[in-house]
Amino acid sequence: MAKRLDHIIKDIDCQTTGRIDININKISFDSRKVQSNDLFVAVKGTQVDGHNYLSDAIDKGAIAIICENFPDQLALRATIVQVKDSAEALGMVAANYYDDPSRSLSLVGVTGTNGKTSIVTLLHQLFNKMDQKSGLLSTIHNLVGQKNIQATHTTPDAITIQSLLRKMVDDGCTHAFMEVSSHAIDQKRIQGLDFNVVVFTNLTHDHLDYHNTFEAYLKAKKQLFDDLSSEATALINADDKHSEVMVQNTSATIKTYGLRSMADFKAKIIESHFDGMLVNIENTELWTKVIGEFNASNLLAVYAVANLLGYPKDEILRVISTLGTVEGRFEYLRSDNNITAIIDYAHTPDALKNVLTTINQIRNTGCQLITVVGAGGDRDRAKRPVMGKIAADLSTRVIFTSDNPRSEDPQQIINEMIAGVDDVNRKSTIAITNRREAIRTACMMAHEGDVILIAGKGHETYQEIKGERNYFNDKQVVLEIFMINNVNPQ
Repeated sequence: MAKRLDHIIKDIDCQTTGRIDININKISFDSRKVQSNDLFVAVKGTQVDGHNYLSDAIDKGAIAIICENFPDQLALRATIVQVKDSAEALGMVAANYYDDPSRSLSLVGVTGTNGKTSIVTLLHQLFNKMDQKSGLLSTIHNLVGQKNIQATHTTPDAITIQSLLRKMVDDGCTHAFMEVSSHAIDQKRIQGLDFNVVVFTNLTHDHLDYHNTFEAYLKAKKQLFDDLSSEATALINADDKHSEVMVQNTSATIKTYGLRSMADFKAKIIESHFDGMLVNIENTELWTKVIGEFNASNLLAVYAVANLLGYPKDEILRVISTLGTVEGRFEYLRSDNNITAIIDYAHTPDALKNVLTTINQIRNTGCQLITVVGAGGDRDRAKRPVMGKIAADLSTRVIFTSDNPRSEDPQQIINEMIAGVDDVNRKSTIAITNRREAIRTACMMAHEGDVILIAGKGHETYQEIKGERNYFNDKQVVLEIFMINNVNPQ
C-alpha cells in the first residue's frame, strides 16, 4: 500500500532535502530487499551499518532515504531525511505507515527474564475464551486471532510488529499481547507502540553475551517503563527485588502483584500435583492445569492484567480455570508404569532452579529426579557453570547434553557446565553429547514413580548445529521412546 512520505515522517524530528509529497511503496531497512519507490532506513545494527549501503538501496529503486549522516553525494538521487537516531525513526515511520494500529488495540507488553511466553500465551487464551478476539506476538508463534504467522524472534523488527498489529486490527482484534525482549528495547524495535499495560515479571542472569553487564541488561528493561505514558499502567512483580527500580522514573500508574509480598493483587498455592494445582487468587480458590510457584505468579499476572483492563473478577477466574498448559512450559507426559517426563524451556539459572524446585516439592520420597540439560552455544557463557551446579544440586542424576551448540563445540559447552559441579555431585552426572541418546538414557534409567526433566528447548522443533537447523523435538523423542518400550504416553 503506497503512502505519502510526508505522512510517514510526520511528528519526527528531522531535516529533509528533496520532495516529501512523493508516494512510498514500502519501508525497508535491508538494502537487499529494496524495490522501486521504497523508503530505505539506514540503521546501525550490531553487525551491519545500513549507512554503508545507501547507494545500493538507491540503485535498487529507493526514492527516499532516512539516515543519521547526511550523504551530500546522494542528495540529487533521492529525497534525504536526516534524523538523530534512525533505529528510533524506523519504529515511528513504521507506525505512521500502518496508521498507528496499536492505538486501535488494547496493547499489553510483558518483559522480564522468565515468564514472558507463558503470560502472553495465557492472556491470549483467556481473552479469546471471553469472546475478545486477540492477537499474540510471542517466542512460540505470532497469532492474528487464531491464524498462525511464524515467529523468528522473541520480539520481531519494528516493521513486522506494525504490520502484524495492522493485520490484527483489520481482522477485528480488540487486544494484542506481546513479549518485549531486552534486545528489542535496546534496538528500539518497539518505538511507535502505544502500550495500555506493561508487565514486569523478574530479572535474573541472562543475555550477558549481548548486554555485557547485568546493569546494562537492567537498564534496557527499565527503558520500557521510562517511556510509558501517563495513561498506561505498569504492573510489576512485588516478589522480585528489581521491580521498584523498573518503575522509579515511569509516568505510568503503578500496580503490583505477588505471592509472598504485599501487593495490589495476591495469590497463594494450596495444593500442587503434576497434573495441576489448587490456587487461591484474590481470596477465591480455583483448580488450574499449570504447575509451580512461578506459574502461580504468571497466572496472577494474567488475572491482574484482565482486571486492569476492566473485566470482572468472577468471569476472569472462571475462564482461567479452563486454560491449558503452554507448549514446552512444564509440559508433562506420563507412562503406563508411572514415569513422568517433563518438557520445559528453562534455559536460565533461575528458570532451571524454579522448575527443579517445583518437581522436588511434588515428587514422592524415594523416587529419582533425572535431569537432561544443556546450554546454547554462542550465548552467555557465564551462566553455564551456574546451571550445571543447580542441575546437580537439585537432581538425583544429571545427564549433560547438547542444546543448540550453534558454532561452538558441544563437548566444550558441556565441560563448562560440568565445571560448576562439586566433586560429590559429579559422581551422579554423566555427559552424552547426542541429545536423543541422552533422553533415551534418562528414560532407561527411570523406574516407577521417577521424574525426568528435559530442559532448555521446550517448544523448539530443531537443533542448530554449525549453522544448520536440524529437526529435533524433545517431546516427540520422549513419545517415541515410551512407545518403543511398550509404554504409552498419557
